[in-house]
Amino acid sequence: MPAHQTYGGSWKFLTFIDLVIQAVFFALCVLIDISSLLTRAGESREQERQLRKLISLRDWIMAVLAFPVGVFVVFTFWSLYLYDRELVYPKLLDNFIPQWLNHGMHTTVLPFIIIEMRTTHHKYPSRPWGLAAVFTFGVGYILWTCWVHNVTGVWVYPVLEKIGPMARLAFFSGLCSLIGVFYVFGEILNSYIWDQHTSRSTAKVKGE
Repeated sequence: MPAHQTYGGSWKFLTFIDLVIQAVFFALCVLIDISSLLTRAGESREQERQLRKLISLRDWIMAVLAFPVGVFVVFTFWSLYLYDRELVYPKLLDNFIPQWLNHGMHTTVLPFIIIEMRTTHHKYPSRPWGLAAVFTFGVGYILWTCWVHNVTGVWVYPVLEKIGPMARLAFFSGLCSLIGVFYVFGEILNSYIWDQHTSRSTAKVKGE
């Protein structure tokens, strides 16, 4: 794509950044699963300590980046696309990106991250620290977007070209708030899934 050959390359698109986050996260999940299989209980305290560190890193990435950013990308992309695709994904891009690849970038992230949350318990950080990390990421990306515009004179997304400075500020503020909402939603969903799981397991043990 021509836009990928300009300043910032693919890194100016949140979709690409999200795909990198998901790739790193799921690669880490695979590494932890393999390490868990190879590390026998009590065999090496050092190995267990390193494994716990990897699990803590996995949980942090899931809570702060993989889930909220992944859900945010899917929700905002398809919301704007259904409203007016020219605001976020002009029809011109169909010449470069087939529909199946579009869904690969903007749809499949959601079911995979939900499946991961359903099958693996993740420990969330305290809500203030988690929200602080999410907002730091959001503000960082907004500043990066503004810097790209400052250098090139072009906004990364067409929707930003069509609104004024104050509306743009409100738009950015709304997006930061939304990603915070998705963080809290992920925290609540994770707690609900695993509290239910724990309750069923406890009831089953008592029944036996």
